[in-house]
Amino acid sequence: MATAVKAGSQAAPKKKAGPKAAVFLWQARPAGDAKAAIQRGEMEGVSVAFVRAMLRKRGLDVISVKKKPTPLFSGMGSIKEANIVVMIRQLSTMINAGVPMVQAFELLATASESKAMKAMLEGILTPIKDGERVADAFNRYPKYFNRLFVSLLAAGDQGGILDTILLRLADYREKTLALQKKIRSAMIYPASIITVMLLVTAILMIFVIPVFAHLFDSFGATLPALTQMVIDISNWMRGHWYLVVFIPIAVVWAFLMAYRKSFGFRTQVDRIALKLPIMGDVVLKGSVARFMRTLATMQAAGVPINEALETLSRISNNVIIERSVNAARERVLEGGFITDSLKETGVFPPMAVHMLAIGEQTGAIEVMAEKVADFYEGEVSETVARMSTLMEPIIMVVLGIIVGTLVVAMYMPIFELGAVVTHSG
Repeated sequence: MATAVKAGSQAAPKKKAGPKAAVFLWQARPAGDAKAAIQRGEMEGVSVAFVRAMLRKRGLDVISVKKKPTPLFSGMGSIKEANIVVMIRQLSTMINAGVPMVQAFELLATASESKAMKAMLEGILTPIKDGERVADAFNRYPKYFNRLFVSLLAAGDQGGILDTILLRLADYREKTLALQKKIRSAMIYPASIITVMLLVTAILMIFVIPVFAHLFDSFGATLPALTQMVIDISNWMRGHWYLVVFIPIAVVWAFLMAYRKSFGFRTQVDRIALKLPIMGDVVLKGSVARFMRTLATMQAAGVPINEALETLSRISNNVIIERSVNAARERVLEGGFITDSLKETGVFPPMAVHMLAIGEQTGAIEVMAEKVADFYEGEVSETVARMSTLMEPIIMVVLGIIVGTLVVAMYMPIFELGAVVTHSG
Protein backbone atom coordinates (compact mmCIF):
# COMPACT_ATOMS: atom_id res chain seq x y z
CA MET A 1 0.00 0.00 0.00
CA ALA A 2 1.26 3.43 -0.88
CA THR A 3 2.58 5.50 1.91
CA ALA A 4 2.24 8.93 0.40
CA VAL A 5 -0.44 10.96 -1.29
CA LYS A 6 -0.11 12.71 -4.59
CA ALA A 7 2.44 15.46 -4.89
CA GLY A 8 -0.22 18.10 -5.33
CA SER A 9 -1.97 17.28 -2.08
CA GLN A 10 -2.07 19.98 0.55
CA ALA A 11 -2.06 19.48 4.27
CA ALA A 12 -5.49 19.86 5.77
CA PRO A 13 -5.89 22.98 7.89
CA LYS A 14 -5.91 22.38 11.60
CA LYS A 15 -9.35 22.47 13.13
CA LYS A 16 -10.16 24.17 16.39
CA ALA A 17 -11.08 21.84 19.19
CA GLY A 18 -14.86 21.49 19.38
CA PRO A 19 -17.07 20.66 22.35
CA LYS A 20 -16.06 17.60 24.30
CA ALA A 21 -18.09 14.51 23.39
CA ALA A 22 -19.97 12.50 25.99
CA VAL A 23 -21.98 9.28 26.04
CA PHE A 24 -25.78 9.59 26.11
CA LEU A 25 -28.46 7.00 26.89
CA TRP A 26 -31.50 7.17 24.62
CA GLN A 27 -34.95 5.62 24.20
CA ALA A 28 -36.93 5.82 20.98
CA ARG A 29 -39.54 4.14 18.74
CA PRO A 30 -39.78 3.82 14.95
CA ALA A 31 -41.38 7.01 13.61
CA GLY A 32 -45.17 6.88 13.37
CA ASP A 33 -45.53 3.56 15.20
CA ALA A 34 -46.68 4.23 18.76
CA LYS A 35 -47.21 0.52 19.44
CA ALA A 36 -43.69 -0.53 18.48
CA ALA A 37 -41.28 -1.78 21.13
CA ILE A 38 -39.08 0.86 22.72
CA GLN A 39 -35.49 0.76 21.49
CA ARG A 40 -32.63 1.67 23.82
CA GLY A 41 -28.99 2.36 23.24
CA GLU A 42 -25.92 4.54 23.78
CA MET A 43 -24.55 7.22 21.49
CA GLU A 44 -21.53 9.48 21.64
CA GLY A 45 -22.28 13.14 20.97
CA VAL A 46 -21.56 16.72 21.99
CA SER A 47 -25.05 17.49 23.32
CA VAL A 48 -28.57 16.15 23.84
CA ALA A 49 -29.75 18.11 20.79
CA PHE A 50 -27.08 16.46 18.62
CA VAL A 51 -28.14 12.96 19.73
CA ARG A 52 -31.83 13.77 19.14
CA ALA A 53 -31.03 14.99 15.62
CA MET A 54 -29.04 11.83 14.83
CA LEU A 55 -31.89 9.63 16.08
CA ARG A 56 -34.43 11.51 13.96
CA LYS A 57 -32.24 10.96 10.91
CA ARG A 58 -32.51 7.24 11.62
CA GLY A 59 -36.29 7.49 11.45
CA LEU A 60 -36.93 7.29 15.19
CA ASP A 61 -39.29 9.20 17.45
CA VAL A 62 -37.21 10.18 20.47
CA ILE A 63 -38.66 9.39 23.89
CA SER A 64 -35.75 10.45 26.08
CA VAL A 65 -32.06 11.33 25.89
CA LYS A 66 -29.89 11.77 28.96
CA LYS A 67 -26.19 11.87 29.68
CA LYS A 68 -24.82 8.57 30.91
CA PRO A 69 -23.82 8.92 34.57
CA THR A 70 -20.25 8.10 35.56
CA PRO A 71 -20.28 5.14 37.97
CA LEU A 72 -18.70 5.58 41.39
CA PHE A 73 -16.47 2.60 40.66
CA SER A 74 -15.38 2.20 37.05
CA GLY A 75 -15.61 -1.59 37.17
CA MET A 76 -19.22 -1.64 38.46
CA GLY A 77 -21.55 -3.14 35.86
CA SER A 78 -18.89 -3.11 33.17
CA ILE A 79 -17.90 -5.81 30.70
CA LYS A 80 -14.41 -7.26 30.85
CA GLU A 81 -12.18 -6.75 27.83
CA ALA A 82 -11.39 -10.48 27.74
CA ASN A 83 -15.10 -11.27 27.35
CA ILE A 84 -15.41 -8.79 24.49
CA VAL A 85 -12.44 -10.40 22.70
CA VAL A 86 -14.11 -13.83 23.00
CA MET A 87 -17.38 -12.38 21.67
CA ILE A 88 -15.64 -10.82 18.65
CA ARG A 89 -13.85 -14.08 17.88
CA GLN A 90 -17.07 -16.10 18.14
CA LEU A 91 -18.89 -13.62 15.90
CA SER A 92 -16.12 -13.89 13.29
CA THR A 93 -16.33 -17.70 13.34
CA MET A 94 -20.10 -17.73 12.88
CA ILE A 95 -20.02 -15.21 10.03
CA ASN A 96 -17.28 -17.21 8.33
CA ALA A 97 -19.48 -20.32 8.67
CA GLY A 98 -22.33 -18.54 6.88
CA VAL A 99 -24.54 -17.84 9.91
CA PRO A 100 -26.75 -14.77 9.25
CA MET A 101 -25.80 -11.70 11.26
CA VAL A 102 -29.09 -11.51 13.19
CA GLN A 103 -28.97 -15.17 14.13
CA ALA A 104 -25.31 -14.87 15.16
CA PHE A 105 -26.12 -12.09 17.63
CA GLU A 106 -29.15 -13.98 18.94
CA LEU A 107 -26.94 -17.01 19.63
CA LEU A 108 -24.32 -14.86 21.36
CA ALA A 109 -26.95 -13.12 23.53
CA THR A 110 -28.56 -16.44 24.49
CA ALA A 111 -25.22 -18.03 25.39
CA SER A 112 -23.96 -15.06 27.40
CA GLU A 113 -23.87 -15.53 31.18
CA SER A 114 -23.17 -11.85 31.87
CA LYS A 115 -26.23 -9.62 32.16
CA ALA A 116 -24.25 -6.60 31.00
CA MET A 117 -22.91 -8.46 27.95
CA LYS A 118 -26.34 -9.80 27.09
CA ALA A 119 -27.90 -6.33 27.33
CA MET A 120 -25.18 -4.91 25.06
CA LEU A 121 -25.61 -7.68 22.47
CA GLU A 122 -29.36 -7.14 22.43
CA GLY A 123 -28.77 -3.40 22.11
CA ILE A 124 -26.58 -4.05 19.04
CA LEU A 125 -29.01 -6.61 17.59
CA THR A 126 -32.09 -4.34 17.65
CA PRO A 127 -30.82 -1.73 15.13
CA ILE A 128 -29.33 -4.48 12.93
CA LYS A 129 -32.82 -6.02 12.68
CA ASP A 130 -34.07 -2.59 11.59
CA GLY A 131 -31.56 -2.56 8.72
CA GLU A 132 -28.84 -0.45 10.32
CA ARG A 133 -25.20 -1.13 9.42
CA VAL A 134 -23.23 -3.36 11.77
CA ALA A 135 -20.62 -0.64 12.38
CA ASP A 136 -23.32 1.90 13.33
CA ALA A 137 -24.88 -0.59 15.74
CA PHE A 138 -21.52 -1.15 17.47
CA ASN A 139 -20.98 2.62 17.52
CA ARG A 140 -23.81 2.90 20.07
CA TYR A 141 -21.39 1.55 22.69
CA PRO A 142 -18.29 3.77 22.46
CA LYS A 143 -17.17 2.67 25.93
CA TYR A 144 -16.27 -0.74 24.49
CA PHE A 145 -15.87 -0.07 20.77
CA ASN A 146 -13.79 2.99 19.89
CA ARG A 147 -13.55 4.83 16.58
CA LEU A 148 -10.76 2.55 15.38
CA PHE A 149 -12.92 -0.54 15.89
CA VAL A 150 -15.99 1.01 14.24
CA SER A 151 -14.10 2.37 11.23
CA LEU A 152 -12.37 -0.97 10.58
CA LEU A 153 -15.68 -2.78 10.98
CA ALA A 154 -17.28 -0.47 8.42
CA ALA A 155 -14.40 -1.08 6.00
CA GLY A 156 -14.70 -4.84 6.42
CA ASP A 157 -18.47 -4.77 5.94
CA GLN A 158 -18.14 -2.67 2.80
CA GLY A 159 -15.39 -4.91 1.38
CA GLY A 160 -17.20 -8.16 2.15
CA ILE A 161 -14.47 -9.36 4.53
CA LEU A 162 -16.24 -8.75 7.82
CA ASP A 163 -15.23 -12.13 9.28
CA THR A 164 -11.56 -11.49 8.48
CA ILE A 165 -11.65 -8.00 9.98
CA LEU A 166 -13.38 -9.26 13.13
CA LEU A 167 -10.72 -11.95 13.54
CA ARG A 168 -7.96 -9.35 13.14
CA LEU A 169 -9.69 -7.04 15.60
CA ALA A 170 -9.94 -9.89 18.12
CA ASP A 171 -6.22 -10.62 17.74
CA TYR A 172 -5.42 -6.91 17.99
CA ARG A 173 -7.47 -6.35 21.15
CA GLU A 174 -6.15 -9.54 22.73
CA LYS A 175 -2.52 -8.55 22.21
CA THR A 176 -3.20 -4.96 23.21
CA LEU A 177 -4.86 -6.15 26.43
CA ALA A 178 -1.89 -8.39 27.23
CA LEU A 179 0.49 -5.47 26.65
CA GLN A 180 -1.57 -3.13 28.84
CA LYS A 181 -1.55 -5.69 31.67
CA LYS A 182 2.24 -5.96 31.49
CA ILE A 183 2.72 -2.18 31.57
CA ARG A 184 0.17 -1.83 34.36
CA SER A 185 1.89 -4.48 36.44
CA ALA A 186 5.21 -2.71 35.89
CA MET A 187 3.72 0.45 37.41
CA ILE A 188 1.50 -1.06 40.08
CA TYR A 189 4.05 -3.45 41.61
CA PRO A 190 6.59 -0.87 42.85
CA ALA A 191 3.80 1.56 43.76
CA SER A 192 2.03 -1.06 45.88
CA ILE A 193 5.26 -2.10 47.64
CA ILE A 194 6.16 1.52 48.42
CA THR A 195 2.61 2.11 49.72
CA VAL A 196 2.88 -0.89 52.04
CA MET A 197 6.30 0.34 53.19
CA LEU A 198 4.90 3.77 54.04
CA LEU A 199 1.92 2.24 55.86
CA VAL A 200 4.19 0.03 57.98
CA THR A 201 6.35 3.03 58.86
CA ALA A 202 3.28 5.13 59.73
CA ILE A 203 1.88 2.37 61.98
CA LEU A 204 5.20 2.08 63.81
CA MET A 205 5.46 5.84 64.26
CA ILE A 206 1.86 6.38 65.40
CA PHE A 207 1.19 3.29 67.53
CA VAL A 208 4.49 1.61 68.52
CA ILE A 209 6.90 4.51 69.15
CA PRO A 210 4.55 6.25 71.67
CA VAL A 211 4.69 3.12 73.88
CA PHE A 212 8.47 3.40 74.05
CA ALA A 213 8.24 7.18 74.56
CA HIS A 214 5.99 6.68 77.58
CA LEU A 215 8.49 4.14 78.98
CA PHE A 216 11.41 6.52 78.47
CA ASP A 217 9.58 9.34 80.28
CA SER A 218 9.61 7.23 83.44
CA PHE A 219 13.41 7.04 83.26
CA GLY A 220 13.78 10.79 83.54
CA ALA A 221 17.07 10.65 81.63
CA THR A 222 18.31 12.53 78.57
CA LEU A 223 17.61 10.50 75.43
CA PRO A 224 20.08 9.95 72.57
CA ALA A 225 19.69 12.38 69.66
CA LEU A 226 18.39 9.71 67.26
CA THR A 227 15.81 8.47 69.77
CA GLN A 228 14.62 12.01 70.55
CA MET A 229 14.30 12.82 66.82
CA VAL A 230 12.18 9.69 66.16
CA ILE A 231 9.95 10.47 69.16
CA ASP A 232 9.52 14.09 68.03
CA ILE A 233 8.49 12.91 64.54
CA SER A 234 6.08 10.40 66.11
CA ASN A 235 4.52 13.11 68.31
CA TRP A 236 4.08 15.39 65.31
CA MET A 237 2.45 12.64 63.25
CA ARG A 238 0.04 11.82 66.09
CA GLY A 239 -0.84 15.47 66.54
CA HIS A 240 -1.25 16.10 62.82
CA TRP A 241 -2.65 12.73 61.68
CA TYR A 242 -5.12 14.46 59.36
CA LEU A 243 -2.20 15.96 57.41
CA VAL A 244 -0.52 12.57 57.19
CA VAL A 245 -3.74 11.07 55.78
CA PHE A 246 -5.11 13.82 53.58
CA ILE A 247 -2.00 15.49 52.12
CA PRO A 248 -1.00 12.40 50.05
CA ILE A 249 -4.59 12.05 48.82
CA ALA A 250 -4.73 15.76 47.94
CA VAL A 251 -1.39 15.59 46.11
CA VAL A 252 -2.50 12.59 44.02
CA TRP A 253 -5.86 14.24 43.25
CA ALA A 254 -4.22 17.54 42.27
CA PHE A 255 -1.73 15.70 40.04
CA LEU A 256 -4.48 13.80 38.23
CA MET A 257 -6.62 16.91 37.78
CA ALA A 258 -3.67 18.96 36.50
CA TYR A 259 -2.72 16.15 34.10
CA ARG A 260 -6.28 16.02 32.79
CA LYS A 261 -6.95 19.76 32.56
CA SER A 262 -3.56 21.35 31.78
CA PHE A 263 -2.04 20.49 28.40
CA GLY A 264 1.30 22.05 29.38
CA PHE A 265 1.52 20.03 32.59
CA ARG A 266 0.56 16.86 30.75
CA THR A 267 3.25 17.53 28.13
CA GLN A 268 5.93 17.88 30.80
CA VAL A 269 4.79 14.73 32.62
CA ASP A 270 4.71 12.70 29.38
CA ARG A 271 8.18 13.96 28.45
CA ILE A 272 9.56 13.00 31.87
CA ALA A 273 7.79 9.62 31.73
CA LEU A 274 9.76 8.69 28.60
CA LYS A 275 13.07 9.59 30.30
CA LEU A 276 12.59 7.74 33.58
CA PRO A 277 15.12 4.96 34.23
CA ILE A 278 13.66 1.52 33.43
CA MET A 279 10.05 2.76 33.62
CA GLY A 280 10.56 5.17 30.72
CA ASP A 281 11.87 2.28 28.64
CA VAL A 282 8.71 0.28 29.39
CA VAL A 283 6.43 3.22 28.48
CA LEU A 284 8.26 3.93 25.19
CA LYS A 285 8.43 0.30 24.06
CA GLY A 286 4.80 -0.22 24.98
CA SER A 287 3.76 2.85 22.96
CA VAL A 288 5.84 1.73 19.97
CA ALA A 289 4.33 -1.76 20.12
CA ARG A 290 0.79 -0.35 20.27
CA PHE A 291 1.54 2.07 17.41
CA MET A 292 2.93 -0.69 15.17
CA ARG A 293 0.16 -3.17 16.02
CA THR A 294 -2.56 -0.63 15.24
CA LEU A 295 -0.83 0.49 12.04
CA ALA A 296 -0.57 -3.13 10.83
CA THR A 297 -4.25 -3.78 11.62
CA MET A 298 -5.44 -0.65 9.80
CA GLN A 299 -3.24 -1.29 6.79
CA ALA A 300 -4.61 -4.84 6.53
CA ALA A 301 -8.13 -3.38 6.49
CA GLY A 302 -7.23 -1.02 3.63
CA VAL A 303 -7.40 2.22 5.62
CA PRO A 304 -5.45 5.02 3.85
CA ILE A 305 -2.16 5.79 5.58
CA ASN A 306 -3.04 9.43 6.38
CA GLU A 307 -6.30 8.36 8.06
CA ALA A 308 -4.46 5.61 9.91
CA LEU A 309 -1.92 8.10 11.28
CA GLU A 310 -4.68 10.46 12.41
CA THR A 311 -6.26 7.63 14.41
CA LEU A 312 -2.89 6.53 15.75
CA SER A 313 -2.15 9.97 17.15
CA ARG A 314 -5.37 9.87 19.17
CA ILE A 315 -4.66 6.52 20.82
CA SER A 316 -1.00 7.13 21.69
CA ASN A 317 -1.79 8.22 25.30
CA ASN A 318 1.36 10.35 25.29
CA VAL A 319 1.60 13.95 24.07
CA ILE A 320 5.21 13.60 22.87
CA ILE A 321 4.44 10.51 20.79
CA GLU A 322 1.22 12.12 19.53
CA ARG A 323 3.22 15.10 18.25
CA SER A 324 5.66 12.77 16.52
CA VAL A 325 2.84 10.87 14.79
CA ASN A 326 1.10 14.09 13.75
CA ALA A 327 4.36 15.36 12.25
CA ALA A 328 4.65 12.08 10.32
CA ARG A 329 1.10 12.54 9.02
CA GLU A 330 1.91 16.06 7.82
CA ARG A 331 4.96 14.68 6.00
CA VAL A 332 2.82 12.01 4.31
CA LEU A 333 0.28 14.63 3.21
CA GLU A 334 3.15 16.57 1.63
CA GLY A 335 4.19 13.49 -0.35
CA GLY A 336 6.93 12.16 1.93
CA PHE A 337 7.36 9.03 4.02
CA ILE A 338 6.37 8.30 7.59
CA THR A 339 9.89 7.42 8.67
CA ASP A 340 11.37 10.70 7.36
CA SER A 341 9.53 12.56 10.11
CA LEU A 342 9.96 9.86 12.78
CA LYS A 343 13.74 10.04 12.30
CA GLU A 344 13.73 13.82 12.75
CA THR A 345 11.68 13.79 15.97
CA GLY A 346 13.96 11.14 17.51
CA VAL A 347 11.19 9.80 19.76
CA PHE A 348 10.87 6.34 18.23
CA PRO A 349 13.78 3.88 18.63
CA PRO A 350 16.10 3.77 15.57
CA MET A 351 15.49 0.05 15.05
CA ALA A 352 11.71 0.53 14.85
CA VAL A 353 12.12 3.43 12.39
CA HIS A 354 14.56 1.44 10.25
CA MET A 355 12.25 -1.59 10.06
CA LEU A 356 9.27 0.58 9.18
CA ALA A 357 11.34 2.35 6.49
CA ILE A 358 12.03 -1.03 4.87
CA GLY A 359 8.29 -1.71 4.91
CA GLU A 360 7.58 1.63 3.23
CA GLN A 361 10.17 1.09 0.53
CA THR A 362 9.00 -2.47 -0.25
CA GLY A 363 5.27 -1.82 0.11
CA ALA A 364 5.02 -4.19 3.07
CA ILE A 365 4.16 -1.83 5.93
CA GLU A 366 1.66 -4.29 7.39
CA VAL A 367 4.20 -7.13 7.60
CA MET A 368 7.05 -5.03 9.01
CA ALA A 369 4.83 -3.21 11.51
CA GLU A 370 3.55 -6.57 12.75
CA LYS A 371 7.11 -7.84 13.25
CA VAL A 372 8.18 -4.68 15.09
CA ALA A 373 5.10 -4.91 17.34
CA ASP A 374 5.93 -8.55 18.20
CA PHE A 375 9.54 -7.59 18.98
CA TYR A 376 8.71 -4.69 21.30
CA GLU A 377 5.94 -6.60 23.07
CA GLY A 378 8.57 -9.22 23.88
CA GLU A 379 10.93 -6.47 25.04
CA VAL A 380 8.26 -5.11 27.39
CA SER A 381 7.71 -8.59 28.86
CA GLU A 382 11.43 -9.07 29.48
CA THR A 383 11.86 -5.58 30.96
CA VAL A 384 8.91 -6.03 33.33
CA ALA A 385 10.20 -9.43 34.50
CA ARG A 386 13.71 -8.03 34.99
CA MET A 387 12.42 -4.97 36.83
CA SER A 388 10.34 -7.11 39.21
CA THR A 389 13.41 -9.23 39.98
CA LEU A 390 15.54 -6.14 40.68
CA MET A 391 12.90 -4.27 42.68
CA GLU A 392 12.38 -6.96 45.32
CA PRO A 393 15.87 -6.85 46.93
CA ILE A 394 16.06 -3.06 46.63
CA ILE A 395 12.73 -2.57 48.38
CA MET A 396 13.62 -5.12 51.06
CA VAL A 397 16.89 -3.29 51.76
CA VAL A 398 15.14 0.11 52.00
CA LEU A 399 12.42 -1.31 54.26
CA GLY A 400 15.10 -2.98 56.39
CA ILE A 401 16.99 0.29 56.78
CA ILE A 402 13.86 2.19 57.85
CA VAL A 403 12.65 -0.44 60.31
CA GLY A 404 16.20 -1.07 61.53
CA THR A 405 16.74 2.63 62.23
CA LEU A 406 13.52 2.78 64.28
CA VAL A 407 14.46 -0.35 66.24
CA VAL A 408 17.96 0.96 67.00
CA ALA A 409 16.55 4.37 68.01
CA MET A 410 14.14 2.74 70.48
CA TYR A 411 16.67 0.34 72.00
CA MET A 412 19.58 2.79 72.37
CA PRO A 413 18.24 4.22 75.72
CA ILE A 414 17.65 0.69 77.00
CA PHE A 415 21.22 -0.30 76.11
CA GLU A 416 22.54 2.85 77.83
CA LEU A 417 20.42 2.14 80.91
CA GLY A 418 21.71 -1.42 81.01
CA ALA A 419 25.31 -0.16 80.80
CA VAL A 420 24.70 2.27 83.67
CA VAL A 421 23.18 -0.45 85.85
CA THR A 422 26.06 -2.82 85.08
CA HIS A 423 28.63 -0.11 85.86
CA SER A 424 26.90 0.73 89.14
CA GLY A 425 26.86 -2.93 90.12
